[in-house]
Amino acid sequence: MGMEQPLPFKMNDANMLRIIREIAEDTSRVFIVKHAKKRMRERKISQTQVYMCLRKGNVVEPAHLTIYGDWKCTLQYRYAGDEINVSVALEREENGDYLAVITVF
Repeated sequence: MGMEQPLPFKMNDANMLRIIREIAEDTSRVFIVKHAKKRMRERKISQTQVYMCLRKGNVVEPAHLTIYGDWKCTLQYRYAGDEINVSVALEREENGDYLAVITVF
């Protein structure tokens, strides 16, 4: 008998949030794309604010599968009086999962 493939678990907001928070603890596994960096400069949002949003924010745009096969959602967190929103995609790779910050507002 061959090894059976594990069943993929259903991604929902709770699972997505748990995975994002776990990955965000290691900032080397968070990649901020060029577009997001530009928006951060324009909107005066720091990397610290982005990381705090990933670690402590709540889902405001539900987890959904993109056309690229990645799971994406938007988190929101109030930090130092500012409401920060971070759209993030979960990238699953053989050598480990990481987060791609798509945009920030």
